[in-house]
Amino acid sequence: MTTESFRPEKKITTFYPPQRTLMGPGPSDTHPRVLSAMARPTLGHLDPVFTEMMEELKGLLRYVFQTTNLMTFPVSGPGSVGMEMCFVNMIVPGDKVVVCRNGVFGGRMIENVERCGGIPLVVEDKWGDPVDPQKVEDMLKKNPDAKIVAFVHAETSTGVQSDARTIAQIARKHDCLTIMDTVTSLGGTPVYMDAWDIDAIYSGSQKCLSCPPGLSPVSFSERVVDLVRNRTEKVHSWFMDISLLLGYWGASRTYHHTAPTNSLYGLHESLVILYEEGLERSWARHRRNHEALKAGLKTLGIEYVVAEPYRLPQLNSVYVPAGVDEKEVRRRLLDSYNLEIGAGLGDFAGKIWRFGLMGNSSKLENVVFCLDALEHVLIDMGVKVNRGTASSAAHQYYATNPVLA
Repeated sequence: MTTESFRPEKKITTFYPPQRTLMGPGPSDTHPRVLSAMARPTLGHLDPVFTEMMEELKGLLRYVFQTTNLMTFPVSGPGSVGMEMCFVNMIVPGDKVVVCRNGVFGGRMIENVERCGGIPLVVEDKWGDPVDPQKVEDMLKKNPDAKIVAFVHAETSTGVQSDARTIAQIARKHDCLTIMDTVTSLGGTPVYMDAWDIDAIYSGSQKCLSCPPGLSPVSFSERVVDLVRNRTEKVHSWFMDISLLLGYWGASRTYHHTAPTNSLYGLHESLVILYEEGLERSWARHRRNHEALKAGLKTLGIEYVVAEPYRLPQLNSVYVPAGVDEKEVRRRLLDSYNLEIGAGLGDFAGKIWRFGLMGNSSKLENVVFCLDALEHVLIDMGVKVNRGTASSAAHQYYATNPVLA
């Protein structure tokens, strides 16, 4: 047998992706400075120059998480790996864990608890509603031996934000540790890890941080570090054992795994960009663009899934108008305008669209472009809307609500 037998049927050449505008639930548009940073010369993951950059990266992440935790670093893997790292380190078989589910990603937390041998105590809320703190309180009263409370701060599948401070206060009152998902919230809406007394937190690089997927920023309180050090059995994952990772991300720089150096360059640059802008200004920018998008969508008769006090500015979930083929709209936006928006997941599949305004994708030109494109597609599909009103409403909002000084 010759090598010809294994050649692909068609000729394969260098891959050149199309230039899209990413306004779905993630990833967001990568900032050009981040792409440039990732193209720089590759260094060894134990190179002293690279380890200096690692220290800066940890400091920048502490700023973004608003924490002083020493155990703050990016995991080599997507947000799902950061999630699993929290659960696999903190749970031993038999532990009772209160898990709040009001969307897809709360469900993934339950799966992690079960795979770690824990016992999930599920607090259920309707999709599109925030977690009800009273239900958490009631569950903990019924289960005084619970060890952990886990919840999603910003539920990507629905666009709802829950009251992290109150949930964490309830957990602390009942002597429970907390795990919080900030994959969609970090950088786009306030996150105060220390002020809210959160024990374990994880996020993703590809949303409001405007970096490609593949890294998961995490942070652990000293309570979690002590818990892991005092475990009587090994963590059920070698790669995600934070007691081993302490050696690589700590002062000693002992070999653990080959870190994705160029991806870490990109995350470093994305955090520098966020630091230059300032967290408060980033949060205000996401809010301003959300309000402009909302004003435009209203003229098209499009309604939001989430009640206004709980809406995520960076993840806008809206109901598909009656009689409209939601998949066809998304196809036309992608094919004709190179514009990506998100579909519904789980209970919301086929019922909603998700418009992302995350990181570098959260800007005036994207809001106006998206509204114009959506309006044109709807008109072409026979939906009666007033041409030009959507972008006009957005411009009107921008004109009367200047950028935060």
